[in-house]
Amino acid sequence: MRTIELNGTGGPEVLTLGERETPEIADHQVLVKTIACGVNGPDMMQRKGLYPPPPGASDLMGLEVSGTVEAIGKDVSRWKVGDTICALTHGGAYADYVAINADHCLPLPEGVSAVDAAGLPETYFTVWSNLFFDREIAKGSKLLVHGGSGGIGITAVQLGAALGMDVYATASSSEKCNFCETHGATRGINYKEEDFVEVMKAAGGADLILDILGGDYIARNLKAAAVDGRIVQLAYRKGSKVEMDWMPLMLKRLTFHGSTLRARPDAFKAAIAADIEKHVWPMFASGACKPLTHATFPFEDVSAAHQMMEDAKHVGKIILTA
Repeated sequence: MRTIELNGTGGPEVLTLGERETPEIADHQVLVKTIACGVNGPDMMQRKGLYPPPPGASDLMGLEVSGTVEAIGKDVSRWKVGDTICALTHGGAYADYVAINADHCLPLPEGVSAVDAAGLPETYFTVWSNLFFDREIAKGSKLLVHGGSGGIGITAVQLGAALGMDVYATASSSEKCNFCETHGATRGINYKEEDFVEVMKAAGGADLILDILGGDYIARNLKAAAVDGRIVQLAYRKGSKVEMDWMPLMLKRLTFHGSTLRARPDAFKAAIAADIEKHVWPMFASGACKPLTHATFPFEDVSAAHQMMEDAKHVGKIILTA
C-alpha cells in the first residue's frame, strides 16, 4: 500500500510517498481502505518531532479517516465488508489502508459525503469529550473559543450554538470572524483589533473557554472567565511555559482542565463514539452542524496541505484524498 512517510523531521518538505505492507488486523479491528483523511495540528507536531506516537500507535500520521471496510476481525459484529465509515484512528490514516478499533468507527452522518466525513472524527471526538460529554450545558451560557475558524474551533462553535450557548470566537481577520458568525457564533472577535478579555468582561465573563494557544492567553483567560467558569486547554501553540498570577483561579472558583485524546484508553474512545452517534450525528441531519472542508489535496500533494495549515490561512478542515 502507499503511505506518507517522514523523511526526518522538519517542514512540509520532509513528507514523502512510500510503500509498506498492508496492515494485519486484530480480532477487535476492521481493515479500512482509505477514501480520505483529515490533516490536524497533531500531525504538524509529529512532523516536527514534537509529538511522538504513544506506545502501541502507528508511527504513520493521520488521526481520522473515512473509507470502506475491507476485512473484519472475528470479534466484530456491527460492521460488514463494504460498509462506508468514518473513524478516529490511533495513527496510520496517511495510508491506503488502516487497521482501526471497530468501536471507534461511525456511520457517515446523514447528508455528509465520505470525503467531508474524513474531517469530522478528530475534531468532534476532541471537542465533545472535553467540553460537553456527560455535562449539563445551560442554555444561554457563554462559550469562548480561541482559533474559532480552524478545525477544532469551528467544531466547538457549531456544537456550542447547537446546544444553545452564546458563542464568542477569536480569529485573526474580519473574514474569519464572519465565518465563525455564519456558523453559529454570537460574536467574532478579531484579536488583532480587539481585546477578548474586555469583550468577555462586558458580556459578563465566559462560562467555558476552549484554548489551543497557551502562552499569554493562559493569564488572559483567567481574566475573561466568569465566576465558576471552566477553562479547557488542548494545545500550546504560543508556548506552555509562563509566569503568572494564579490567584484569579481561586477567587473565581475556576476549573482548569488539560487533556489529550490520542493516549486515552480504547474504552473511553468507544464511549465517546457511541455518545457522538447518539447526540451529535443527528445535528447534521437537522442542519445544526455542517462539515466545513476548506480544501482537499491528493496524497501526492501532502506537503502543500501541510503548508496551508502552517500558513493558517484556511477556515475549516484540510483533507487528503487517497
